[in-house]
Amino acid sequence: QVQLVESGGGLVQAGGSLRLSCAASGNIFHINAMGWYRHRQAPGKQRELVATITSRGTTSYADSVKGRFTISRDNAKNTVYLQMNSLKPEDTAVYYCNADTVVLGGIRMAYWGQGTQVTVSS
Repeated sequence: QVQLVESGGGLVQAGGSLRLSCAASGNIFHINAMGWYRHRQAPGKQRELVATITSRGTTSYADSVKGRFTISRDNAKNTVYLQMNSLKPEDTAVYYCNADTVVLGGIRMAYWGQGTQVTVSS
């Protein structure tokens, strides 16, 4: 089993910053891509991709966060981070981390964290 534990969410004013962390632990052999997704609590909204990073450090971002958010990871700690700057009220959501993981024994699975609430006030 693999567990992902997120931290760093909270309440911040528009224009402010937050840093999310997500640490993976358990029977991990290797983690491929890690990413952050969010679910904005509005009718019809689905979970959306925010940013991803490969094990080699290649990153990609949703257009809505480019230039404001930065994803990074520490492979030695199996941890992914999301630095969020210039936050907007529309960034308010529950943020989830995801890890494309190969566990001991060779099985490849995607794991999710429990989610952390980010609220941006106007």
